Amino acid sequence: MSVLSSDDKNSNPVASDSSVKESGDDRQIALPEIPVAKKNEVSEISISSAEEKRKSIDRLSAAGILISIGIVFGDIGTSPLYTLQGIVRGQPISKLIALGGVSAIFWTLFFQTTLKYVLITLRADNKGEGGIFALYTLIRKYRKWLLFPAIAGGSFLLADSIITPPISVSSAIEGLLPLYPHLPTIPIIIAILVFLFLLQRAGTSFIGNLFGPVMIVWFTMIGILGFVAIEQHPAVLEALNPIYAFRMLHDQPNGFWLLGAVFLCTTGAEALYSDMGHVGRRNIQVSWIYIKITLVLSYFGQSAWLMNHLGERIGDKSPFFALAPPWFLFTCIIIATLATVIASQALISGSFTLINEAIRLNLFPKLRIVFPSNERGQLYIPAINYLLMSGCIAAVLYFKKSENMEAAFGLSVTLTMLMTTVLLSFYLYVNKTPWYLVLLLFLIYVSIEGSFLIANLAKFTKGGWMTLLVGSVIAIIMYVWKKAIDLQGELNEMVELAPLIPVFQDLSKDQEVPKYVSNLVYLTASPDRDSIEKHIIHSVFYRQPKRADIYWFVNVEVVDEPYLMSYKVDCIAPDDVIHVSFKLGFRIVPRINLFFRIVVEDMAKNKEISAESPYSSLLKNNISTDFRFVLINTFLSVTNALTPFQKIIMNTYFSIKKFSLVPDKQYGLDYSDTVIENAPLVISRAKDVNLVREY
Repeated sequence: MSVLSSDDKNSNPVASDSSVKESGDDRQIALPEIPVAKKNEVSEISISSAEEKRKSIDRLSAAGILISIGIVFGDIGTSPLYTLQGIVRGQPISKLIALGGVSAIFWTLFFQTTLKYVLITLRADNKGEGGIFALYTLIRKYRKWLLFPAIAGGSFLLADSIITPPISVSSAIEGLLPLYPHLPTIPIIIAILVFLFLLQRAGTSFIGNLFGPVMIVWFTMIGILGFVAIEQHPAVLEALNPIYAFRMLHDQPNGFWLLGAVFLCTTGAEALYSDMGHVGRRNIQVSWIYIKITLVLSYFGQSAWLMNHLGERIGDKSPFFALAPPWFLFTCIIIATLATVIASQALISGSFTLINEAIRLNLFPKLRIVFPSNERGQLYIPAINYLLMSGCIAAVLYFKKSENMEAAFGLSVTLTMLMTTVLLSFYLYVNKTPWYLVLLLFLIYVSIEGSFLIANLAKFTKGGWMTLLVGSVIAIIMYVWKKAIDLQGELNEMVELAPLIPVFQDLSKDQEVPKYVSNLVYLTASPDRDSIEKHIIHSVFYRQPKRADIYWFVNVEVVDEPYLMSYKVDCIAPDDVIHVSFKLGFRIVPRINLFFRIVVEDMAKNKEISAESPYSSLLKNNISTDFRFVLINTFLSVTNALTPFQKIIMNTYFSIKKFSLVPDKQYGLDYSDTVIENAPLVISRAKDVNLVREY
């Protein structure tokens, strides 16, 4: 039976090409005949048990640990390339700064990464999913103001995505300069970044198995190089005492402002939380033991090298690459370059996931989403991919060197961490954690991250303004989009459906009205069978009377559980009016073309409806019944009398909406089966219109 004729490749960017898959679902809508869905196919749109998801997040495996090392720790794992160099750059090396810098790094990794993220924040999961928007969905029902830290945190994390790939790749390629002083690094860096972004459409699954082994080689290498250097100067281990960090901040000239460079060691910590859904909490926690050991060895090894060069200025020389013996330097740079590419890949994939969640939470315009592989959580958003690529190339051309990029790096992600602290504290409070422990945690991390933020503000004029500007623009877009959608929802006039059932039935039987379609489907904001939007009634009865055999009203509700897919059917008037409600997780793309087909096939199999064509000429040729979707697209009515604030919000919203997917593509509907009608949006009718009739 064919429910919806479709050519997904050409007309359904949300569902994408014929290779689109999600959670193992590779069914495609075909023309003209589709076998009736088997029961096990329909059951894929169902609620997974909470126990299964809990076991999934807590499952520990060797493969999970390997994937964690390959995907999750790329950003924080490549920080040794530039962190300590950023602390000592521009000043003579002293014992105070060599030991104080590594001591500050060690304790930052402990408080920010190990304690806050690995041990505390990873437990704030939404059915196994992490990240600032997943955290927001867990607590948004309690306070409306929680929207603001969620928007700010997500926006500035996205802004940081345009500087992390350039600084990581630049730091690795610049390691070749001691060997090739006149090497044109900028074209090489841009070529690597372009290749990386062009690779995104193919997905990461085909190279995913390489990620873990390459990163294991990377972490093992930096650990060994650091260990060898520590053996030559073991006194550097004195820096484990936090007093050295305190002395550097207190006694070193401009010591407090060095926190801006120290913070670079933990900028990838947010990725631990965001990528939890891909690999599981326990795999991340166990992997971190090995990762942290190698990171600490690398940082202390670099500090040992600095102790052997007291009184010198290192200039552009990298303490990290200085640990490699000459015969190994070129190989070390190659491995570092591969590691930075992987680190960038993980961040780009995280940006796609973040935008997808924002779209489902009505925080961002609808964009085309592609699923290039069967791997759960893997997705590709072309518009975001090319925007990020353009931003990264612009950053390389503007800053030119990694040391200049350090000025823009870290400021925005500090704000993200502060927002995570706010949301996490509220989450712990509503989940019955003693208030005094919540307050203690909040004060500790506001103090730590507030200090990092103040220190990073010194970078504002040197490049930090760029990521703050980008983050602010994204935050404004999110706020305006959410505010405008909420405003429309509040003004969406609903009418009772029950008194109108006889009218639908009469219209369906009225032979004087030309038949519009056999099955007429409207998307509705009403989650139940009792009410429907007034503009839908206007479309059916007033704009052009639309006679159909069956009127379908389909509601799509985005729920807080990330991967939920379920539906419910109410036959309000059998063979005349049917209401279908879908509940989809915030990480599920609403491919209603596919989902609705499954529903209808299931109902036909259960004899609830007939899938046969009502036309004898088509019936004898075994051609199934026809469907048509009608979508209502709103525009701002000129009759509105808006307040200045409402006018700014709505005009900005409709300006942004021009870049959003049109309604049929937002819901994954086949273009040939969909009609879009425009309806005026009246927020506030103009009053005191003194129109006088003349005689």
